[in-house]
Amino acid sequence: MAEKCGSEKASSSSPNLICPLCLDIFVEATILTSCGHTFCRRCLKKYDLTHQDLDHMVCPLCREITKLSANRVDDLRLNVSINGCVDDYHAKCGGMNAVLEMCQKCTDCKSLKDAVSFCRTCNYYMCDECLHCHQHLTVVFKGHEIVSLDDVIEGKVSIGHLFEKCSIHKQENKDMFCEDCKVHVCHKCVLVDHQYHKIKNQVNFEQELRQKVTDLAQRCADKKAELEKNIQNIEIQRHEVHTAVQTLLDDVRQAYSIKAKELEENLRNLTDQIHALQHSFDDDLNVLKSKDRQRIKSICSSITLVDNDRLGHLETDTLSAHILLCEELDAMLKEVTDHTSAEAIRKKAQEKRFKPADDTRLDLGSISGSDPKMEVIQCVDLRGGMHGMARYSQSSVAIGYGSTAQGIDIIDSNGGKQRYSNILALNDMNCYDLVLQRDGALCVSTGTTEAHIYSRLGSRKATIHVKDNRYFLRVNRSPSDEVIITNYGKQIYIYDPTGSTLKHTVQTKHETEQASITRTGLIVTSSCWVNPSVVTVYDRGGNAGESLQAPEGVYLYAAVDEQDRVYVASVDMDNSSVVIMLYDLDGLNLKERIEFKAFDMTLVWSLCYFVFLSPDMLAFACHTKLYFIKVLL
Repeated sequence: MAEKCGSEKASSSSPNLICPLCLDIFVEATILTSCGHTFCRRCLKKYDLTHQDLDHMVCPLCREITKLSANRVDDLRLNVSINGCVDDYHAKCGGMNAVLEMCQKCTDCKSLKDAVSFCRTCNYYMCDECLHCHQHLTVVFKGHEIVSLDDVIEGKVSIGHLFEKCSIHKQENKDMFCEDCKVHVCHKCVLVDHQYHKIKNQVNFEQELRQKVTDLAQRCADKKAELEKNIQNIEIQRHEVHTAVQTLLDDVRQAYSIKAKELEENLRNLTDQIHALQHSFDDDLNVLKSKDRQRIKSICSSITLVDNDRLGHLETDTLSAHILLCEELDAMLKEVTDHTSAEAIRKKAQEKRFKPADDTRLDLGSISGSDPKMEVIQCVDLRGGMHGMARYSQSSVAIGYGSTAQGIDIIDSNGGKQRYSNILALNDMNCYDLVLQRDGALCVSTGTTEAHIYSRLGSRKATIHVKDNRYFLRVNRSPSDEVIITNYGKQIYIYDPTGSTLKHTVQTKHETEQASITRTGLIVTSSCWVNPSVVTVYDRGGNAGESLQAPEGVYLYAAVDEQDRVYVASVDMDNSSVVIMLYDLDGLNLKERIEFKAFDMTLVWSLCYFVFLSPDMLAFACHTKLYFIKVLL
């Protein structure tokens, strides 16, 4: 359609002034700096609206990326050359449509006369003579639709598509489109230069393009409606999310209220205990004070009776009584004054300590004295020979049985027993050692070369193979769930938590049966029943501190607590006794802190196991006996 002053279409004489996006004459031609392609500024702004989340613009023609600054398209440079050509073009054609503003020549004949009409059927511009032929040769041109060129120019009628003339074959219309070259060509150009290219009729091509644009527009409308509906759904889901979060918040506040009450009750109990201690100490001091006051009173009474100016006139019996009073007073004065009892009470009060609860307990802690001690609170008979033991909870252990009794038992400090049923396959399997990871996964040693990792639900996740086999594999875990493997050799294998990757191997000076890793990454090893029995601390580079070494016939087993303190159990097989000592880490060395009294235990085999359960609970097992040990520090 032709328009006088609307969107101006460039003619064949100005092909370089067309914006590739709007197909109009450039308006504020703007250049993309990365590739040099030029577009209308307004077209780039519209194009940029769909890419606001990017810090760059992708060229619509070549896909090159142009970085955008804060003002985005407004900061891109204008193409001064193109804009100058556009100004010249407008000045030349007076602002009218380029095709219509030119004096259109007849395309129906070779006379090159000015056209006065257009035949929509033939798609030709016609001069007066050609028009006369069309009108009178009805046999040939019957039914052809002819419109006046003046009506076309004035916009009264539309002639539809205007073909551009071929610059090579002057009289030929560019009515074909080469999809390979992306250009409009005439049919002669097709035969000469585009013979094997994919060619389409331009009208059909433009119809297909319009249909494609129409389809895209419909899809855009559908997508817009879909997105708007999704936005509404998002707001609905937001409401549901806020409701769920508020429920969580209410649950947390309710839980806090309950636990706050428990902590307040614990605080009241601790406060009552401290007040009771204060009253007890006050009573003890008052007793001492009362005794001293009574002695003062007795002394004063005695001296009053003895110091009598009538002493020289006393008869014999009275004199004898005074002599006895004097002797009693002398004895009273010779009694040693108790200067230490009050100091002992003061020292006892100062030795009382507040012991904070560990992070896994919902209480503030407890009040304890300075006299650390241990006692066996439960002895449990096992159903077979113990080969491995691991912490299961703060008051229970998992016991693994070898060839004499297969499977795993869970045993608590009250003596309760149950089979570990999460992994049914283990009930009929030898378990020579085991350890539970924080997510409930279980690592089990089943022999001399393999250890398996099972998920909490019972599926096997991984198998660890150790070729350098010497004896049954021992397993443990680090605070970060790394899997630690020992096999009575002079090396420690450290795997990632999944058991799939060997992360590190540490060489040791002594044969190692058990190994534990502290929170700081140090490795505490025990050679256990291997002579000489030693406990040694290593770093991951294999550097070692000074070893604790037991005498002949005594075997050392180590357990690390959550504060990186080391308990060492000295097992004296000849005397059936166990002495437990507490050590602090001093670099790579162990510094003795407390030695507890010896325990008499049933020791029929040197293969024992010693684990830390909680700040006030340890577990020690030997063959068919399991002991739960209460700790008071």
